[in-house]
Formats: sequence, structure tokens, C-alpha cells
Amino acid sequence: MGHVTSKNYLHLQERLDRNAQGAPASEALFKILEVLFTPDEADRVAHLPVKPFTVKDASKRWKMSEAASQKILDELADKGLLLDTTHDGVRKYVLPPTMAGFFEFSMMRTDGRFDRKVLGELFYQYINVEDDFVTKALMHKTSIARTLVHEQTLAPKEQSEILDYERATHIIDTATCITVGTCYCRHKMEHVGKACQAPQDVCLTFNGTAKSLSKHGIAKEISKEEAHAILKRCIDYGLVQIGDNIQNNVNWICNCCGCCCETILAYKKLGYKSKINSSFFAQIDNDKCKNCGLCISKCPIEAISKIDNKTIVDMDKCIGCGVCSRVCGVKAIEIKHRDKKTFVPETSFERCVLTAIERGKLAGYIFDNYDLWTNEMLRHLLGILLTLSGAKFLLANEQLKSKFLVHLRKLVEKYS
Repeated sequence: MGHVTSKNYLHLQERLDRNAQGAPASEALFKILEVLFTPDEADRVAHLPVKPFTVKDASKRWKMSEAASQKILDELADKGLLLDTTHDGVRKYVLPPTMAGFFEFSMMRTDGRFDRKVLGELFYQYINVEDDFVTKALMHKTSIARTLVHEQTLAPKEQSEILDYERATHIIDTATCITVGTCYCRHKMEHVGKACQAPQDVCLTFNGTAKSLSKHGIAKEISKEEAHAILKRCIDYGLVQIGDNIQNNVNWICNCCGCCCETILAYKKLGYKSKINSSFFAQIDNDKCKNCGLCISKCPIEAISKIDNKTIVDMDKCIGCGVCSRVCGVKAIEIKHRDKKTFVPETSFERCVLTAIERGKLAGYIFDNYDLWTNEMLRHLLGILLTLSGAKFLLANEQLKSKFLVHLRKLVEKYS
């Protein structure tokens, strides 16, 4: 690696890589971290917990006063490198992941704090040119993202069976706070000369994440009516709604195009193997179809093609977004339920645990104080237990897995 990196940034990369999503080492990543973090910030953040923490927790790890720790934490939150929320009067911080996290927040800013052209070029290299990051982030059973179907494309029978967490409209209606910010993906592509004409002011965040971004001037708080208007605008433009892969307290919905969206580009690049599809699929009635080819050109993931003069949907590629059905002038495309619902974790905790298990990182997620020998011992013990055949059987059984997650949450609370 030609770039000379200080140990502070090496330690920060190791800390970021302990997240279930991961942050594999790369010259481009180290350059990104040097733009976003000062050397002192990199050193401090490298010692922060994986799970949410208080100023008291940070001051203990940093071995400094709570007042001094508070100042550093607030500066990091102002930069969009930490999120902060308040529950029952207790303020907590969390280091967000890279993708669907502080990478995006850095490109949402409009105050000139970061050189967005430099960042855009570095993000493009790390995520779009190199394969390591997107492979580790997306090529697992439990994804960070999921597709939300265009609800208006569903027939009455399908409408009656769609669940609330599958509706973008429901996510908006039940949010406690909503913000809109600049689309990271298209903004990044703009800086490498590859942006399309789709709107950029359409990235929606919700609930605690939205409150933090609004408070620190990273995104603008909007009403539910304004959010619905943005959603309609994006659907009319033919964009796909891809959101946080959890059922409760969804944090974000991106309005994605097939040419710039990080998730869609990676999905196609990695051979359509990541699990980002909704519980729906597109079905073409070839008796009605005129083979005009419009749906082929509009499909954001290139799942539709013409074979033997028939327009065919590749079910292994289709993500069930509904874009094709909206543009079909002869109503030949139905959006239907798959035989089996796509699994969506209930909470962020459940998704993080499942992704950590799949990536072999659960022990480091639960016992994340690397300065304590007791945590090292417990990490080692849990790592051994998860390799046993009984543990693998438990995690393969949905009912047993659910009980395991309940007990695991109690364990986390005890040792946090």
C-alpha cells in the first residue's frame, strides 16, 4: 500500500471493521478517514463502543473529564460522524456504520466543511471500483437495505395483504421526525462526471436519526405532507424506494436510480445475489403485452428482457419495486406477492446481531470494550460457542433464533 497511514487511522479502520457491515482496509479508505477525522479524533473514535454509549462511557475509555469528553463528542456529532439521541432524559451517542451512515452524512453537508469533490472521488474508488467493501457489506443473508414496492401498482387483493412495514407511506405517517437531505449516491457521481438527471434533494431520514441530522444542520426537517410529496415526485420519476432493513423505527428511505444508487449498482455488479428484494415480483401477461420494450429500458436492475419475441421477467433478479408496472401503457404487468415473505428483522438490534453472526463478528459486537481483559475472555468464549453444531442449529430455526435474540439482548444490557 503506497499511502503512508498513521497508527491512529489504522486503529480507527480496525474499529470500523468491527461493525457487522465492516470497513476493509484500503488506501482509498484511509484517505477518506483523513479527510473526515483529525488524527486526535481518529484516536478517540477508535476506542468508542460499537453499541450506543453515554458521555460517561466515553470519558472512562478516554480517561478524561466528562466536560472535555462532551465537547469532543459534540464536535463529532456536528460533523455527522456520530449520531446523538435523547431517551428519558439520557443523551446517547453512536458511531454509525460507513454505508447508510457517516459516508452519506458527509456528502449531505452544504456548509463546505468537507471537500466533497475529493470525498466523491474517494468514495467512488472505494465502493464502485474496488470490490472488497461492497462484497462484505451486501453479500450476506441479512442485508442492510430492502426494496419498498410502489404501493399504487398493487391490485386490491395484493393491497389487502401488504404489511405496514412494507409501505413507504406508513413509515412516513408513523415517524416522529422526518428530514430531507442531498442524495449521497447521485451527488458522489456528480463529482466523477457520471450523475444522471434524477433529483438529488430526496434522501429521507426518520425518527432519532432524523432528529440528530436536523439538530446538527446536516439535513432539513420537513412535515409528513412534504415527505409524501417527495415520495410521489420520486415515484413519478421512476425511482425505486430502498430503505432501512428493519420493521420498526425505520431510519431512512433512499429514492434510487439504477445508474447511481450504491445498493443497486452493487446488486448488479455482484451477480444479483444480495438479499434486497421486497416480498413482491413482476409478472407479465404476454397476451396483453405489445413488446414495446419500455419496461426493459425503465427497469433499474435490468431484470426484463425480450426472448423469442416475448418480454420476460427474470425472477432471480427482480426486486419487486413496481417501476415496470407503472410505465406499462397496456397494463400487462402485475405486481404480485412472492410465495414466501422476504424476511425483515424487527429492530436495528436484531439486524445487527444477525449480520454480526453471519460475518463471524458477534463476540466483538457484544463485548466491545477492547481495553478490558474480561471482555476479551467473553469474546473468545462466545466465539467458540457459535462454532458448535448446536448453536448453528439454533440459529437456523426461526423460533429458537427469536428466543436467542431476546436472551442476547438481556446479556448485552448486563455487560454494557
